Amino acid sequence: MITFFICIVALILGYVVYGKFVERKFGADPERVTPAIAKEDGVDFVPMGWKKIFLIQFLNIAGLGPIFGAIAGALWGPVAFIWIIFGCIFAGATHDYFSGMLSIRHGGASIPEVVGKYLGPAFKNFMRVFSVILLVLVGVVFIKGPASILNGLTGFNVTILIGIIFLYYLIATLVPIDKLIGKVYPFFGFCLLLMAFGIAGALVFGGYEIPELISANIGNMHTSPDKYPIYPLLFITIACGAISGFHATQSPLMARCITNEAQGRKIFYGTMIAEGIVAMIWAAAAMTFFGGVRELGDSMSITGHNAAWVVNEICNSLLGQVGGFLAIFGVVAAPITSGDTAFRSARLTIADSLNFSQKSITKRLIITIPLFVVGFLLTQVNFAIIWRYFGWANQTLATVVLWTAAMYMVTKAKSHWFISLPATFMTAVVVTYILIAPEGFSLSQEIAYPLGIFTALLSLGIFLFVAHKKGYTKLKLQEQ
Repeated sequence: MITFFICIVALILGYVVYGKFVERKFGADPERVTPAIAKEDGVDFVPMGWKKIFLIQFLNIAGLGPIFGAIAGALWGPVAFIWIIFGCIFAGATHDYFSGMLSIRHGGASIPEVVGKYLGPAFKNFMRVFSVILLVLVGVVFIKGPASILNGLTGFNVTILIGIIFLYYLIATLVPIDKLIGKVYPFFGFCLLLMAFGIAGALVFGGYEIPELISANIGNMHTSPDKYPIYPLLFITIACGAISGFHATQSPLMARCITNEAQGRKIFYGTMIAEGIVAMIWAAAAMTFFGGVRELGDSMSITGHNAAWVVNEICNSLLGQVGGFLAIFGVVAAPITSGDTAFRSARLTIADSLNFSQKSITKRLIITIPLFVVGFLLTQVNFAIIWRYFGWANQTLATVVLWTAAMYMVTKAKSHWFISLPATFMTAVVVTYILIAPEGFSLSQEIAYPLGIFTALLSLGIFLFVAHKKGYTKLKLQEQ
């Protein structure tokens, strides 16, 4: 239990201390006019209060991510706590802050446009395609999953349920952000936090023994440690709660609603810390509720490694009837609220790449209808194998955004190491993963590890070379 409390305090201190450091390095300017005011259109650029934006952003980036990912990551044992703390503070929250603030600085631009500004047109075009595919996949999975669960609860036809969810997505994607998302999401965001803190309270006051970070528990506690090494699998499995590229696609939605740059640390860095706390609570609950890490693995094996079952068991047992309601909300409403913003973000990403105004409902439909046609077709396909690439794709997107943020710091003649070092680490993670994973090249650890590290160091070397060249060019221009 001591470790658990230390971890929660560390995340809070991360916001207070390191979050302030990141904000100062970026140079947030409270006097600067934000896109919400300069481009207000009543649809996507809509000024809102920071507390409302905080809850919307939290729900947008969270959904089931910090719950399901943390439960899966708990199979490795308390070492997951270390990744959540360091990943969240030094990588994830920094990533989210810069993805949101750079969008603000560039008129509310979607993340591919921001990436192109600092990494070049090739990266911009790659990110346009890559991010839209990622967003559509997120939207589709967050249709099929809730529809299947609702089918089990109500007996309604899955296809009909998919149609109902699609109709909601269509409305949420098209209407002004303050008319539906702005009114409903703050409540849902609060419920997600309430569920997590309720679970934490039940663990603390219920006499549960949360595993401590002692030498005997730091190793790989997975039931198949040879098949599932901590590095790089844990760093891909726990994304939301540590670092997630999906967040970079969501931050521009709120970047178009913020009225003061000084709110950025609360909204972008703060929501990621909140998500880290939620992930920490669920990782601790998963390791504890069933009697230990091994017992968690055994229980999940019986149910086919179903994280939704774990959520249902923990909520109903620890929180009673209220827990049952929150469990249903967690596995049904939360993914739906992430899915609709995924499609909304995909619409805006395409619109930005085409420089296509979205003020008119007709123009929004021109982009939205083809998106939903593709999404519906994907719901008819069993793409479980394709989805196995999502974790890797998600962390790859986060890696690219970190390199973008580091290059931004270079253009401002400021220190970049607090970003370029996490970017280097994540490069090693995603390269090693795709080399070692069954859905990748299935190489041995002896080959994959050195290649992953070499690629990461090579990427850092190229970055430093380009950074030096940019600095030299800037100096020459100043001399002239």
